[in-house]
Amino acid sequence: MSTPPKSETSFIGIDLCGGRLRAVVVSDDGVAGRRRDEELQSDGLVKQVAGVVTDLGSSAGNIGALGIAVPGLVNRQSDRVIASKDLPSTVRENLHAEVMDATGLRVELENDANAAAYGEYKIGAGRGSRNLFYITIGDGIGGAIILDGQLWTGASGFAGEVGHITIDTEGSECQCGNTGCLETVASAPNIVRRANQRLNRDSTSSLSKLALNKNFTAGDMAREAREGDDFSLMMIERTGKYIGTGVASVINLLNIERIVLGGGVMQAGELILNPIIQEAKRRAFQPCFESTQILVATLGSDAASIGVAMLARDAAAT
Repeated sequence: MSTPPKSETSFIGIDLCGGRLRAVVVSDDGVAGRRRDEELQSDGLVKQVAGVVTDLGSSAGNIGALGIAVPGLVNRQSDRVIASKDLPSTVRENLHAEVMDATGLRVELENDANAAAYGEYKIGAGRGSRNLFYITIGDGIGGAIILDGQLWTGASGFAGEVGHITIDTEGSECQCGNTGCLETVASAPNIVRRANQRLNRDSTSSLSKLALNKNFTAGDMAREAREGDDFSLMMIERTGKYIGTGVASVINLLNIERIVLGGGVMQAGELILNPIIQEAKRRAFQPCFESTQILVATLGSDAASIGVAMLARDAAAT
């Protein structure tokens, strides 16, 4: 961790996701410095953000701008959070204006997947590419598109919702109202749901260590898979095939240069990456597949906070 000299301009990125506030100071050349990670205070969010900015800014020199990554739909043209299950409506409505007033800084709001994609593009697994599709697989599944070095967010700012590609027309109902979305089978909670269903109906699966723990998580499953648990390996591989089906659709549609996969589910590493690549290869148009790299993200849980800080930096420069 490095602290920039007082004379340098730095930028702060804050990620509001999963009940946590994760903040990081990023130098003008993209080096991450001091961090804060604390429980999100929804009722006093603006005050909390202002306090974090003051604390981090006290040792970071001149703060040029602040970026905030939000899980949900963000319209950057209107600086509005349209929908976010992690933030109450009273906070969403005037978040941008209130944070600007409280901090005195220029503020950029962005969807968390878009922010993470930008971070990976600038200094992570996407570095060196010009066209990238980013997929984050955690409690939900989000996506983001970078074309010719720029975020492409669509007509109203909501492009990249790969989690709502239909995988199984006879599948489970998704929270979006559709049926059989990728998110219904490959997000962390739904991986656990599928595993529990299988454990309940298949007596041979009782040998799995997961059967002894009624409250296991997708992370537990990844750990058991790495330790050789056959049931966990099977579930991780099947999840990889679902994701690979979605990846193939992206490859066929965009003929994209690079696909970067992030989020907590990708902590399973090659155990899930390999079936993703194999299924994408099987389903994609081969000339498109052969020109696409499929990689695991490298910035981990810092991706969105670093990315939104760099978005704030680049927006302030224009």
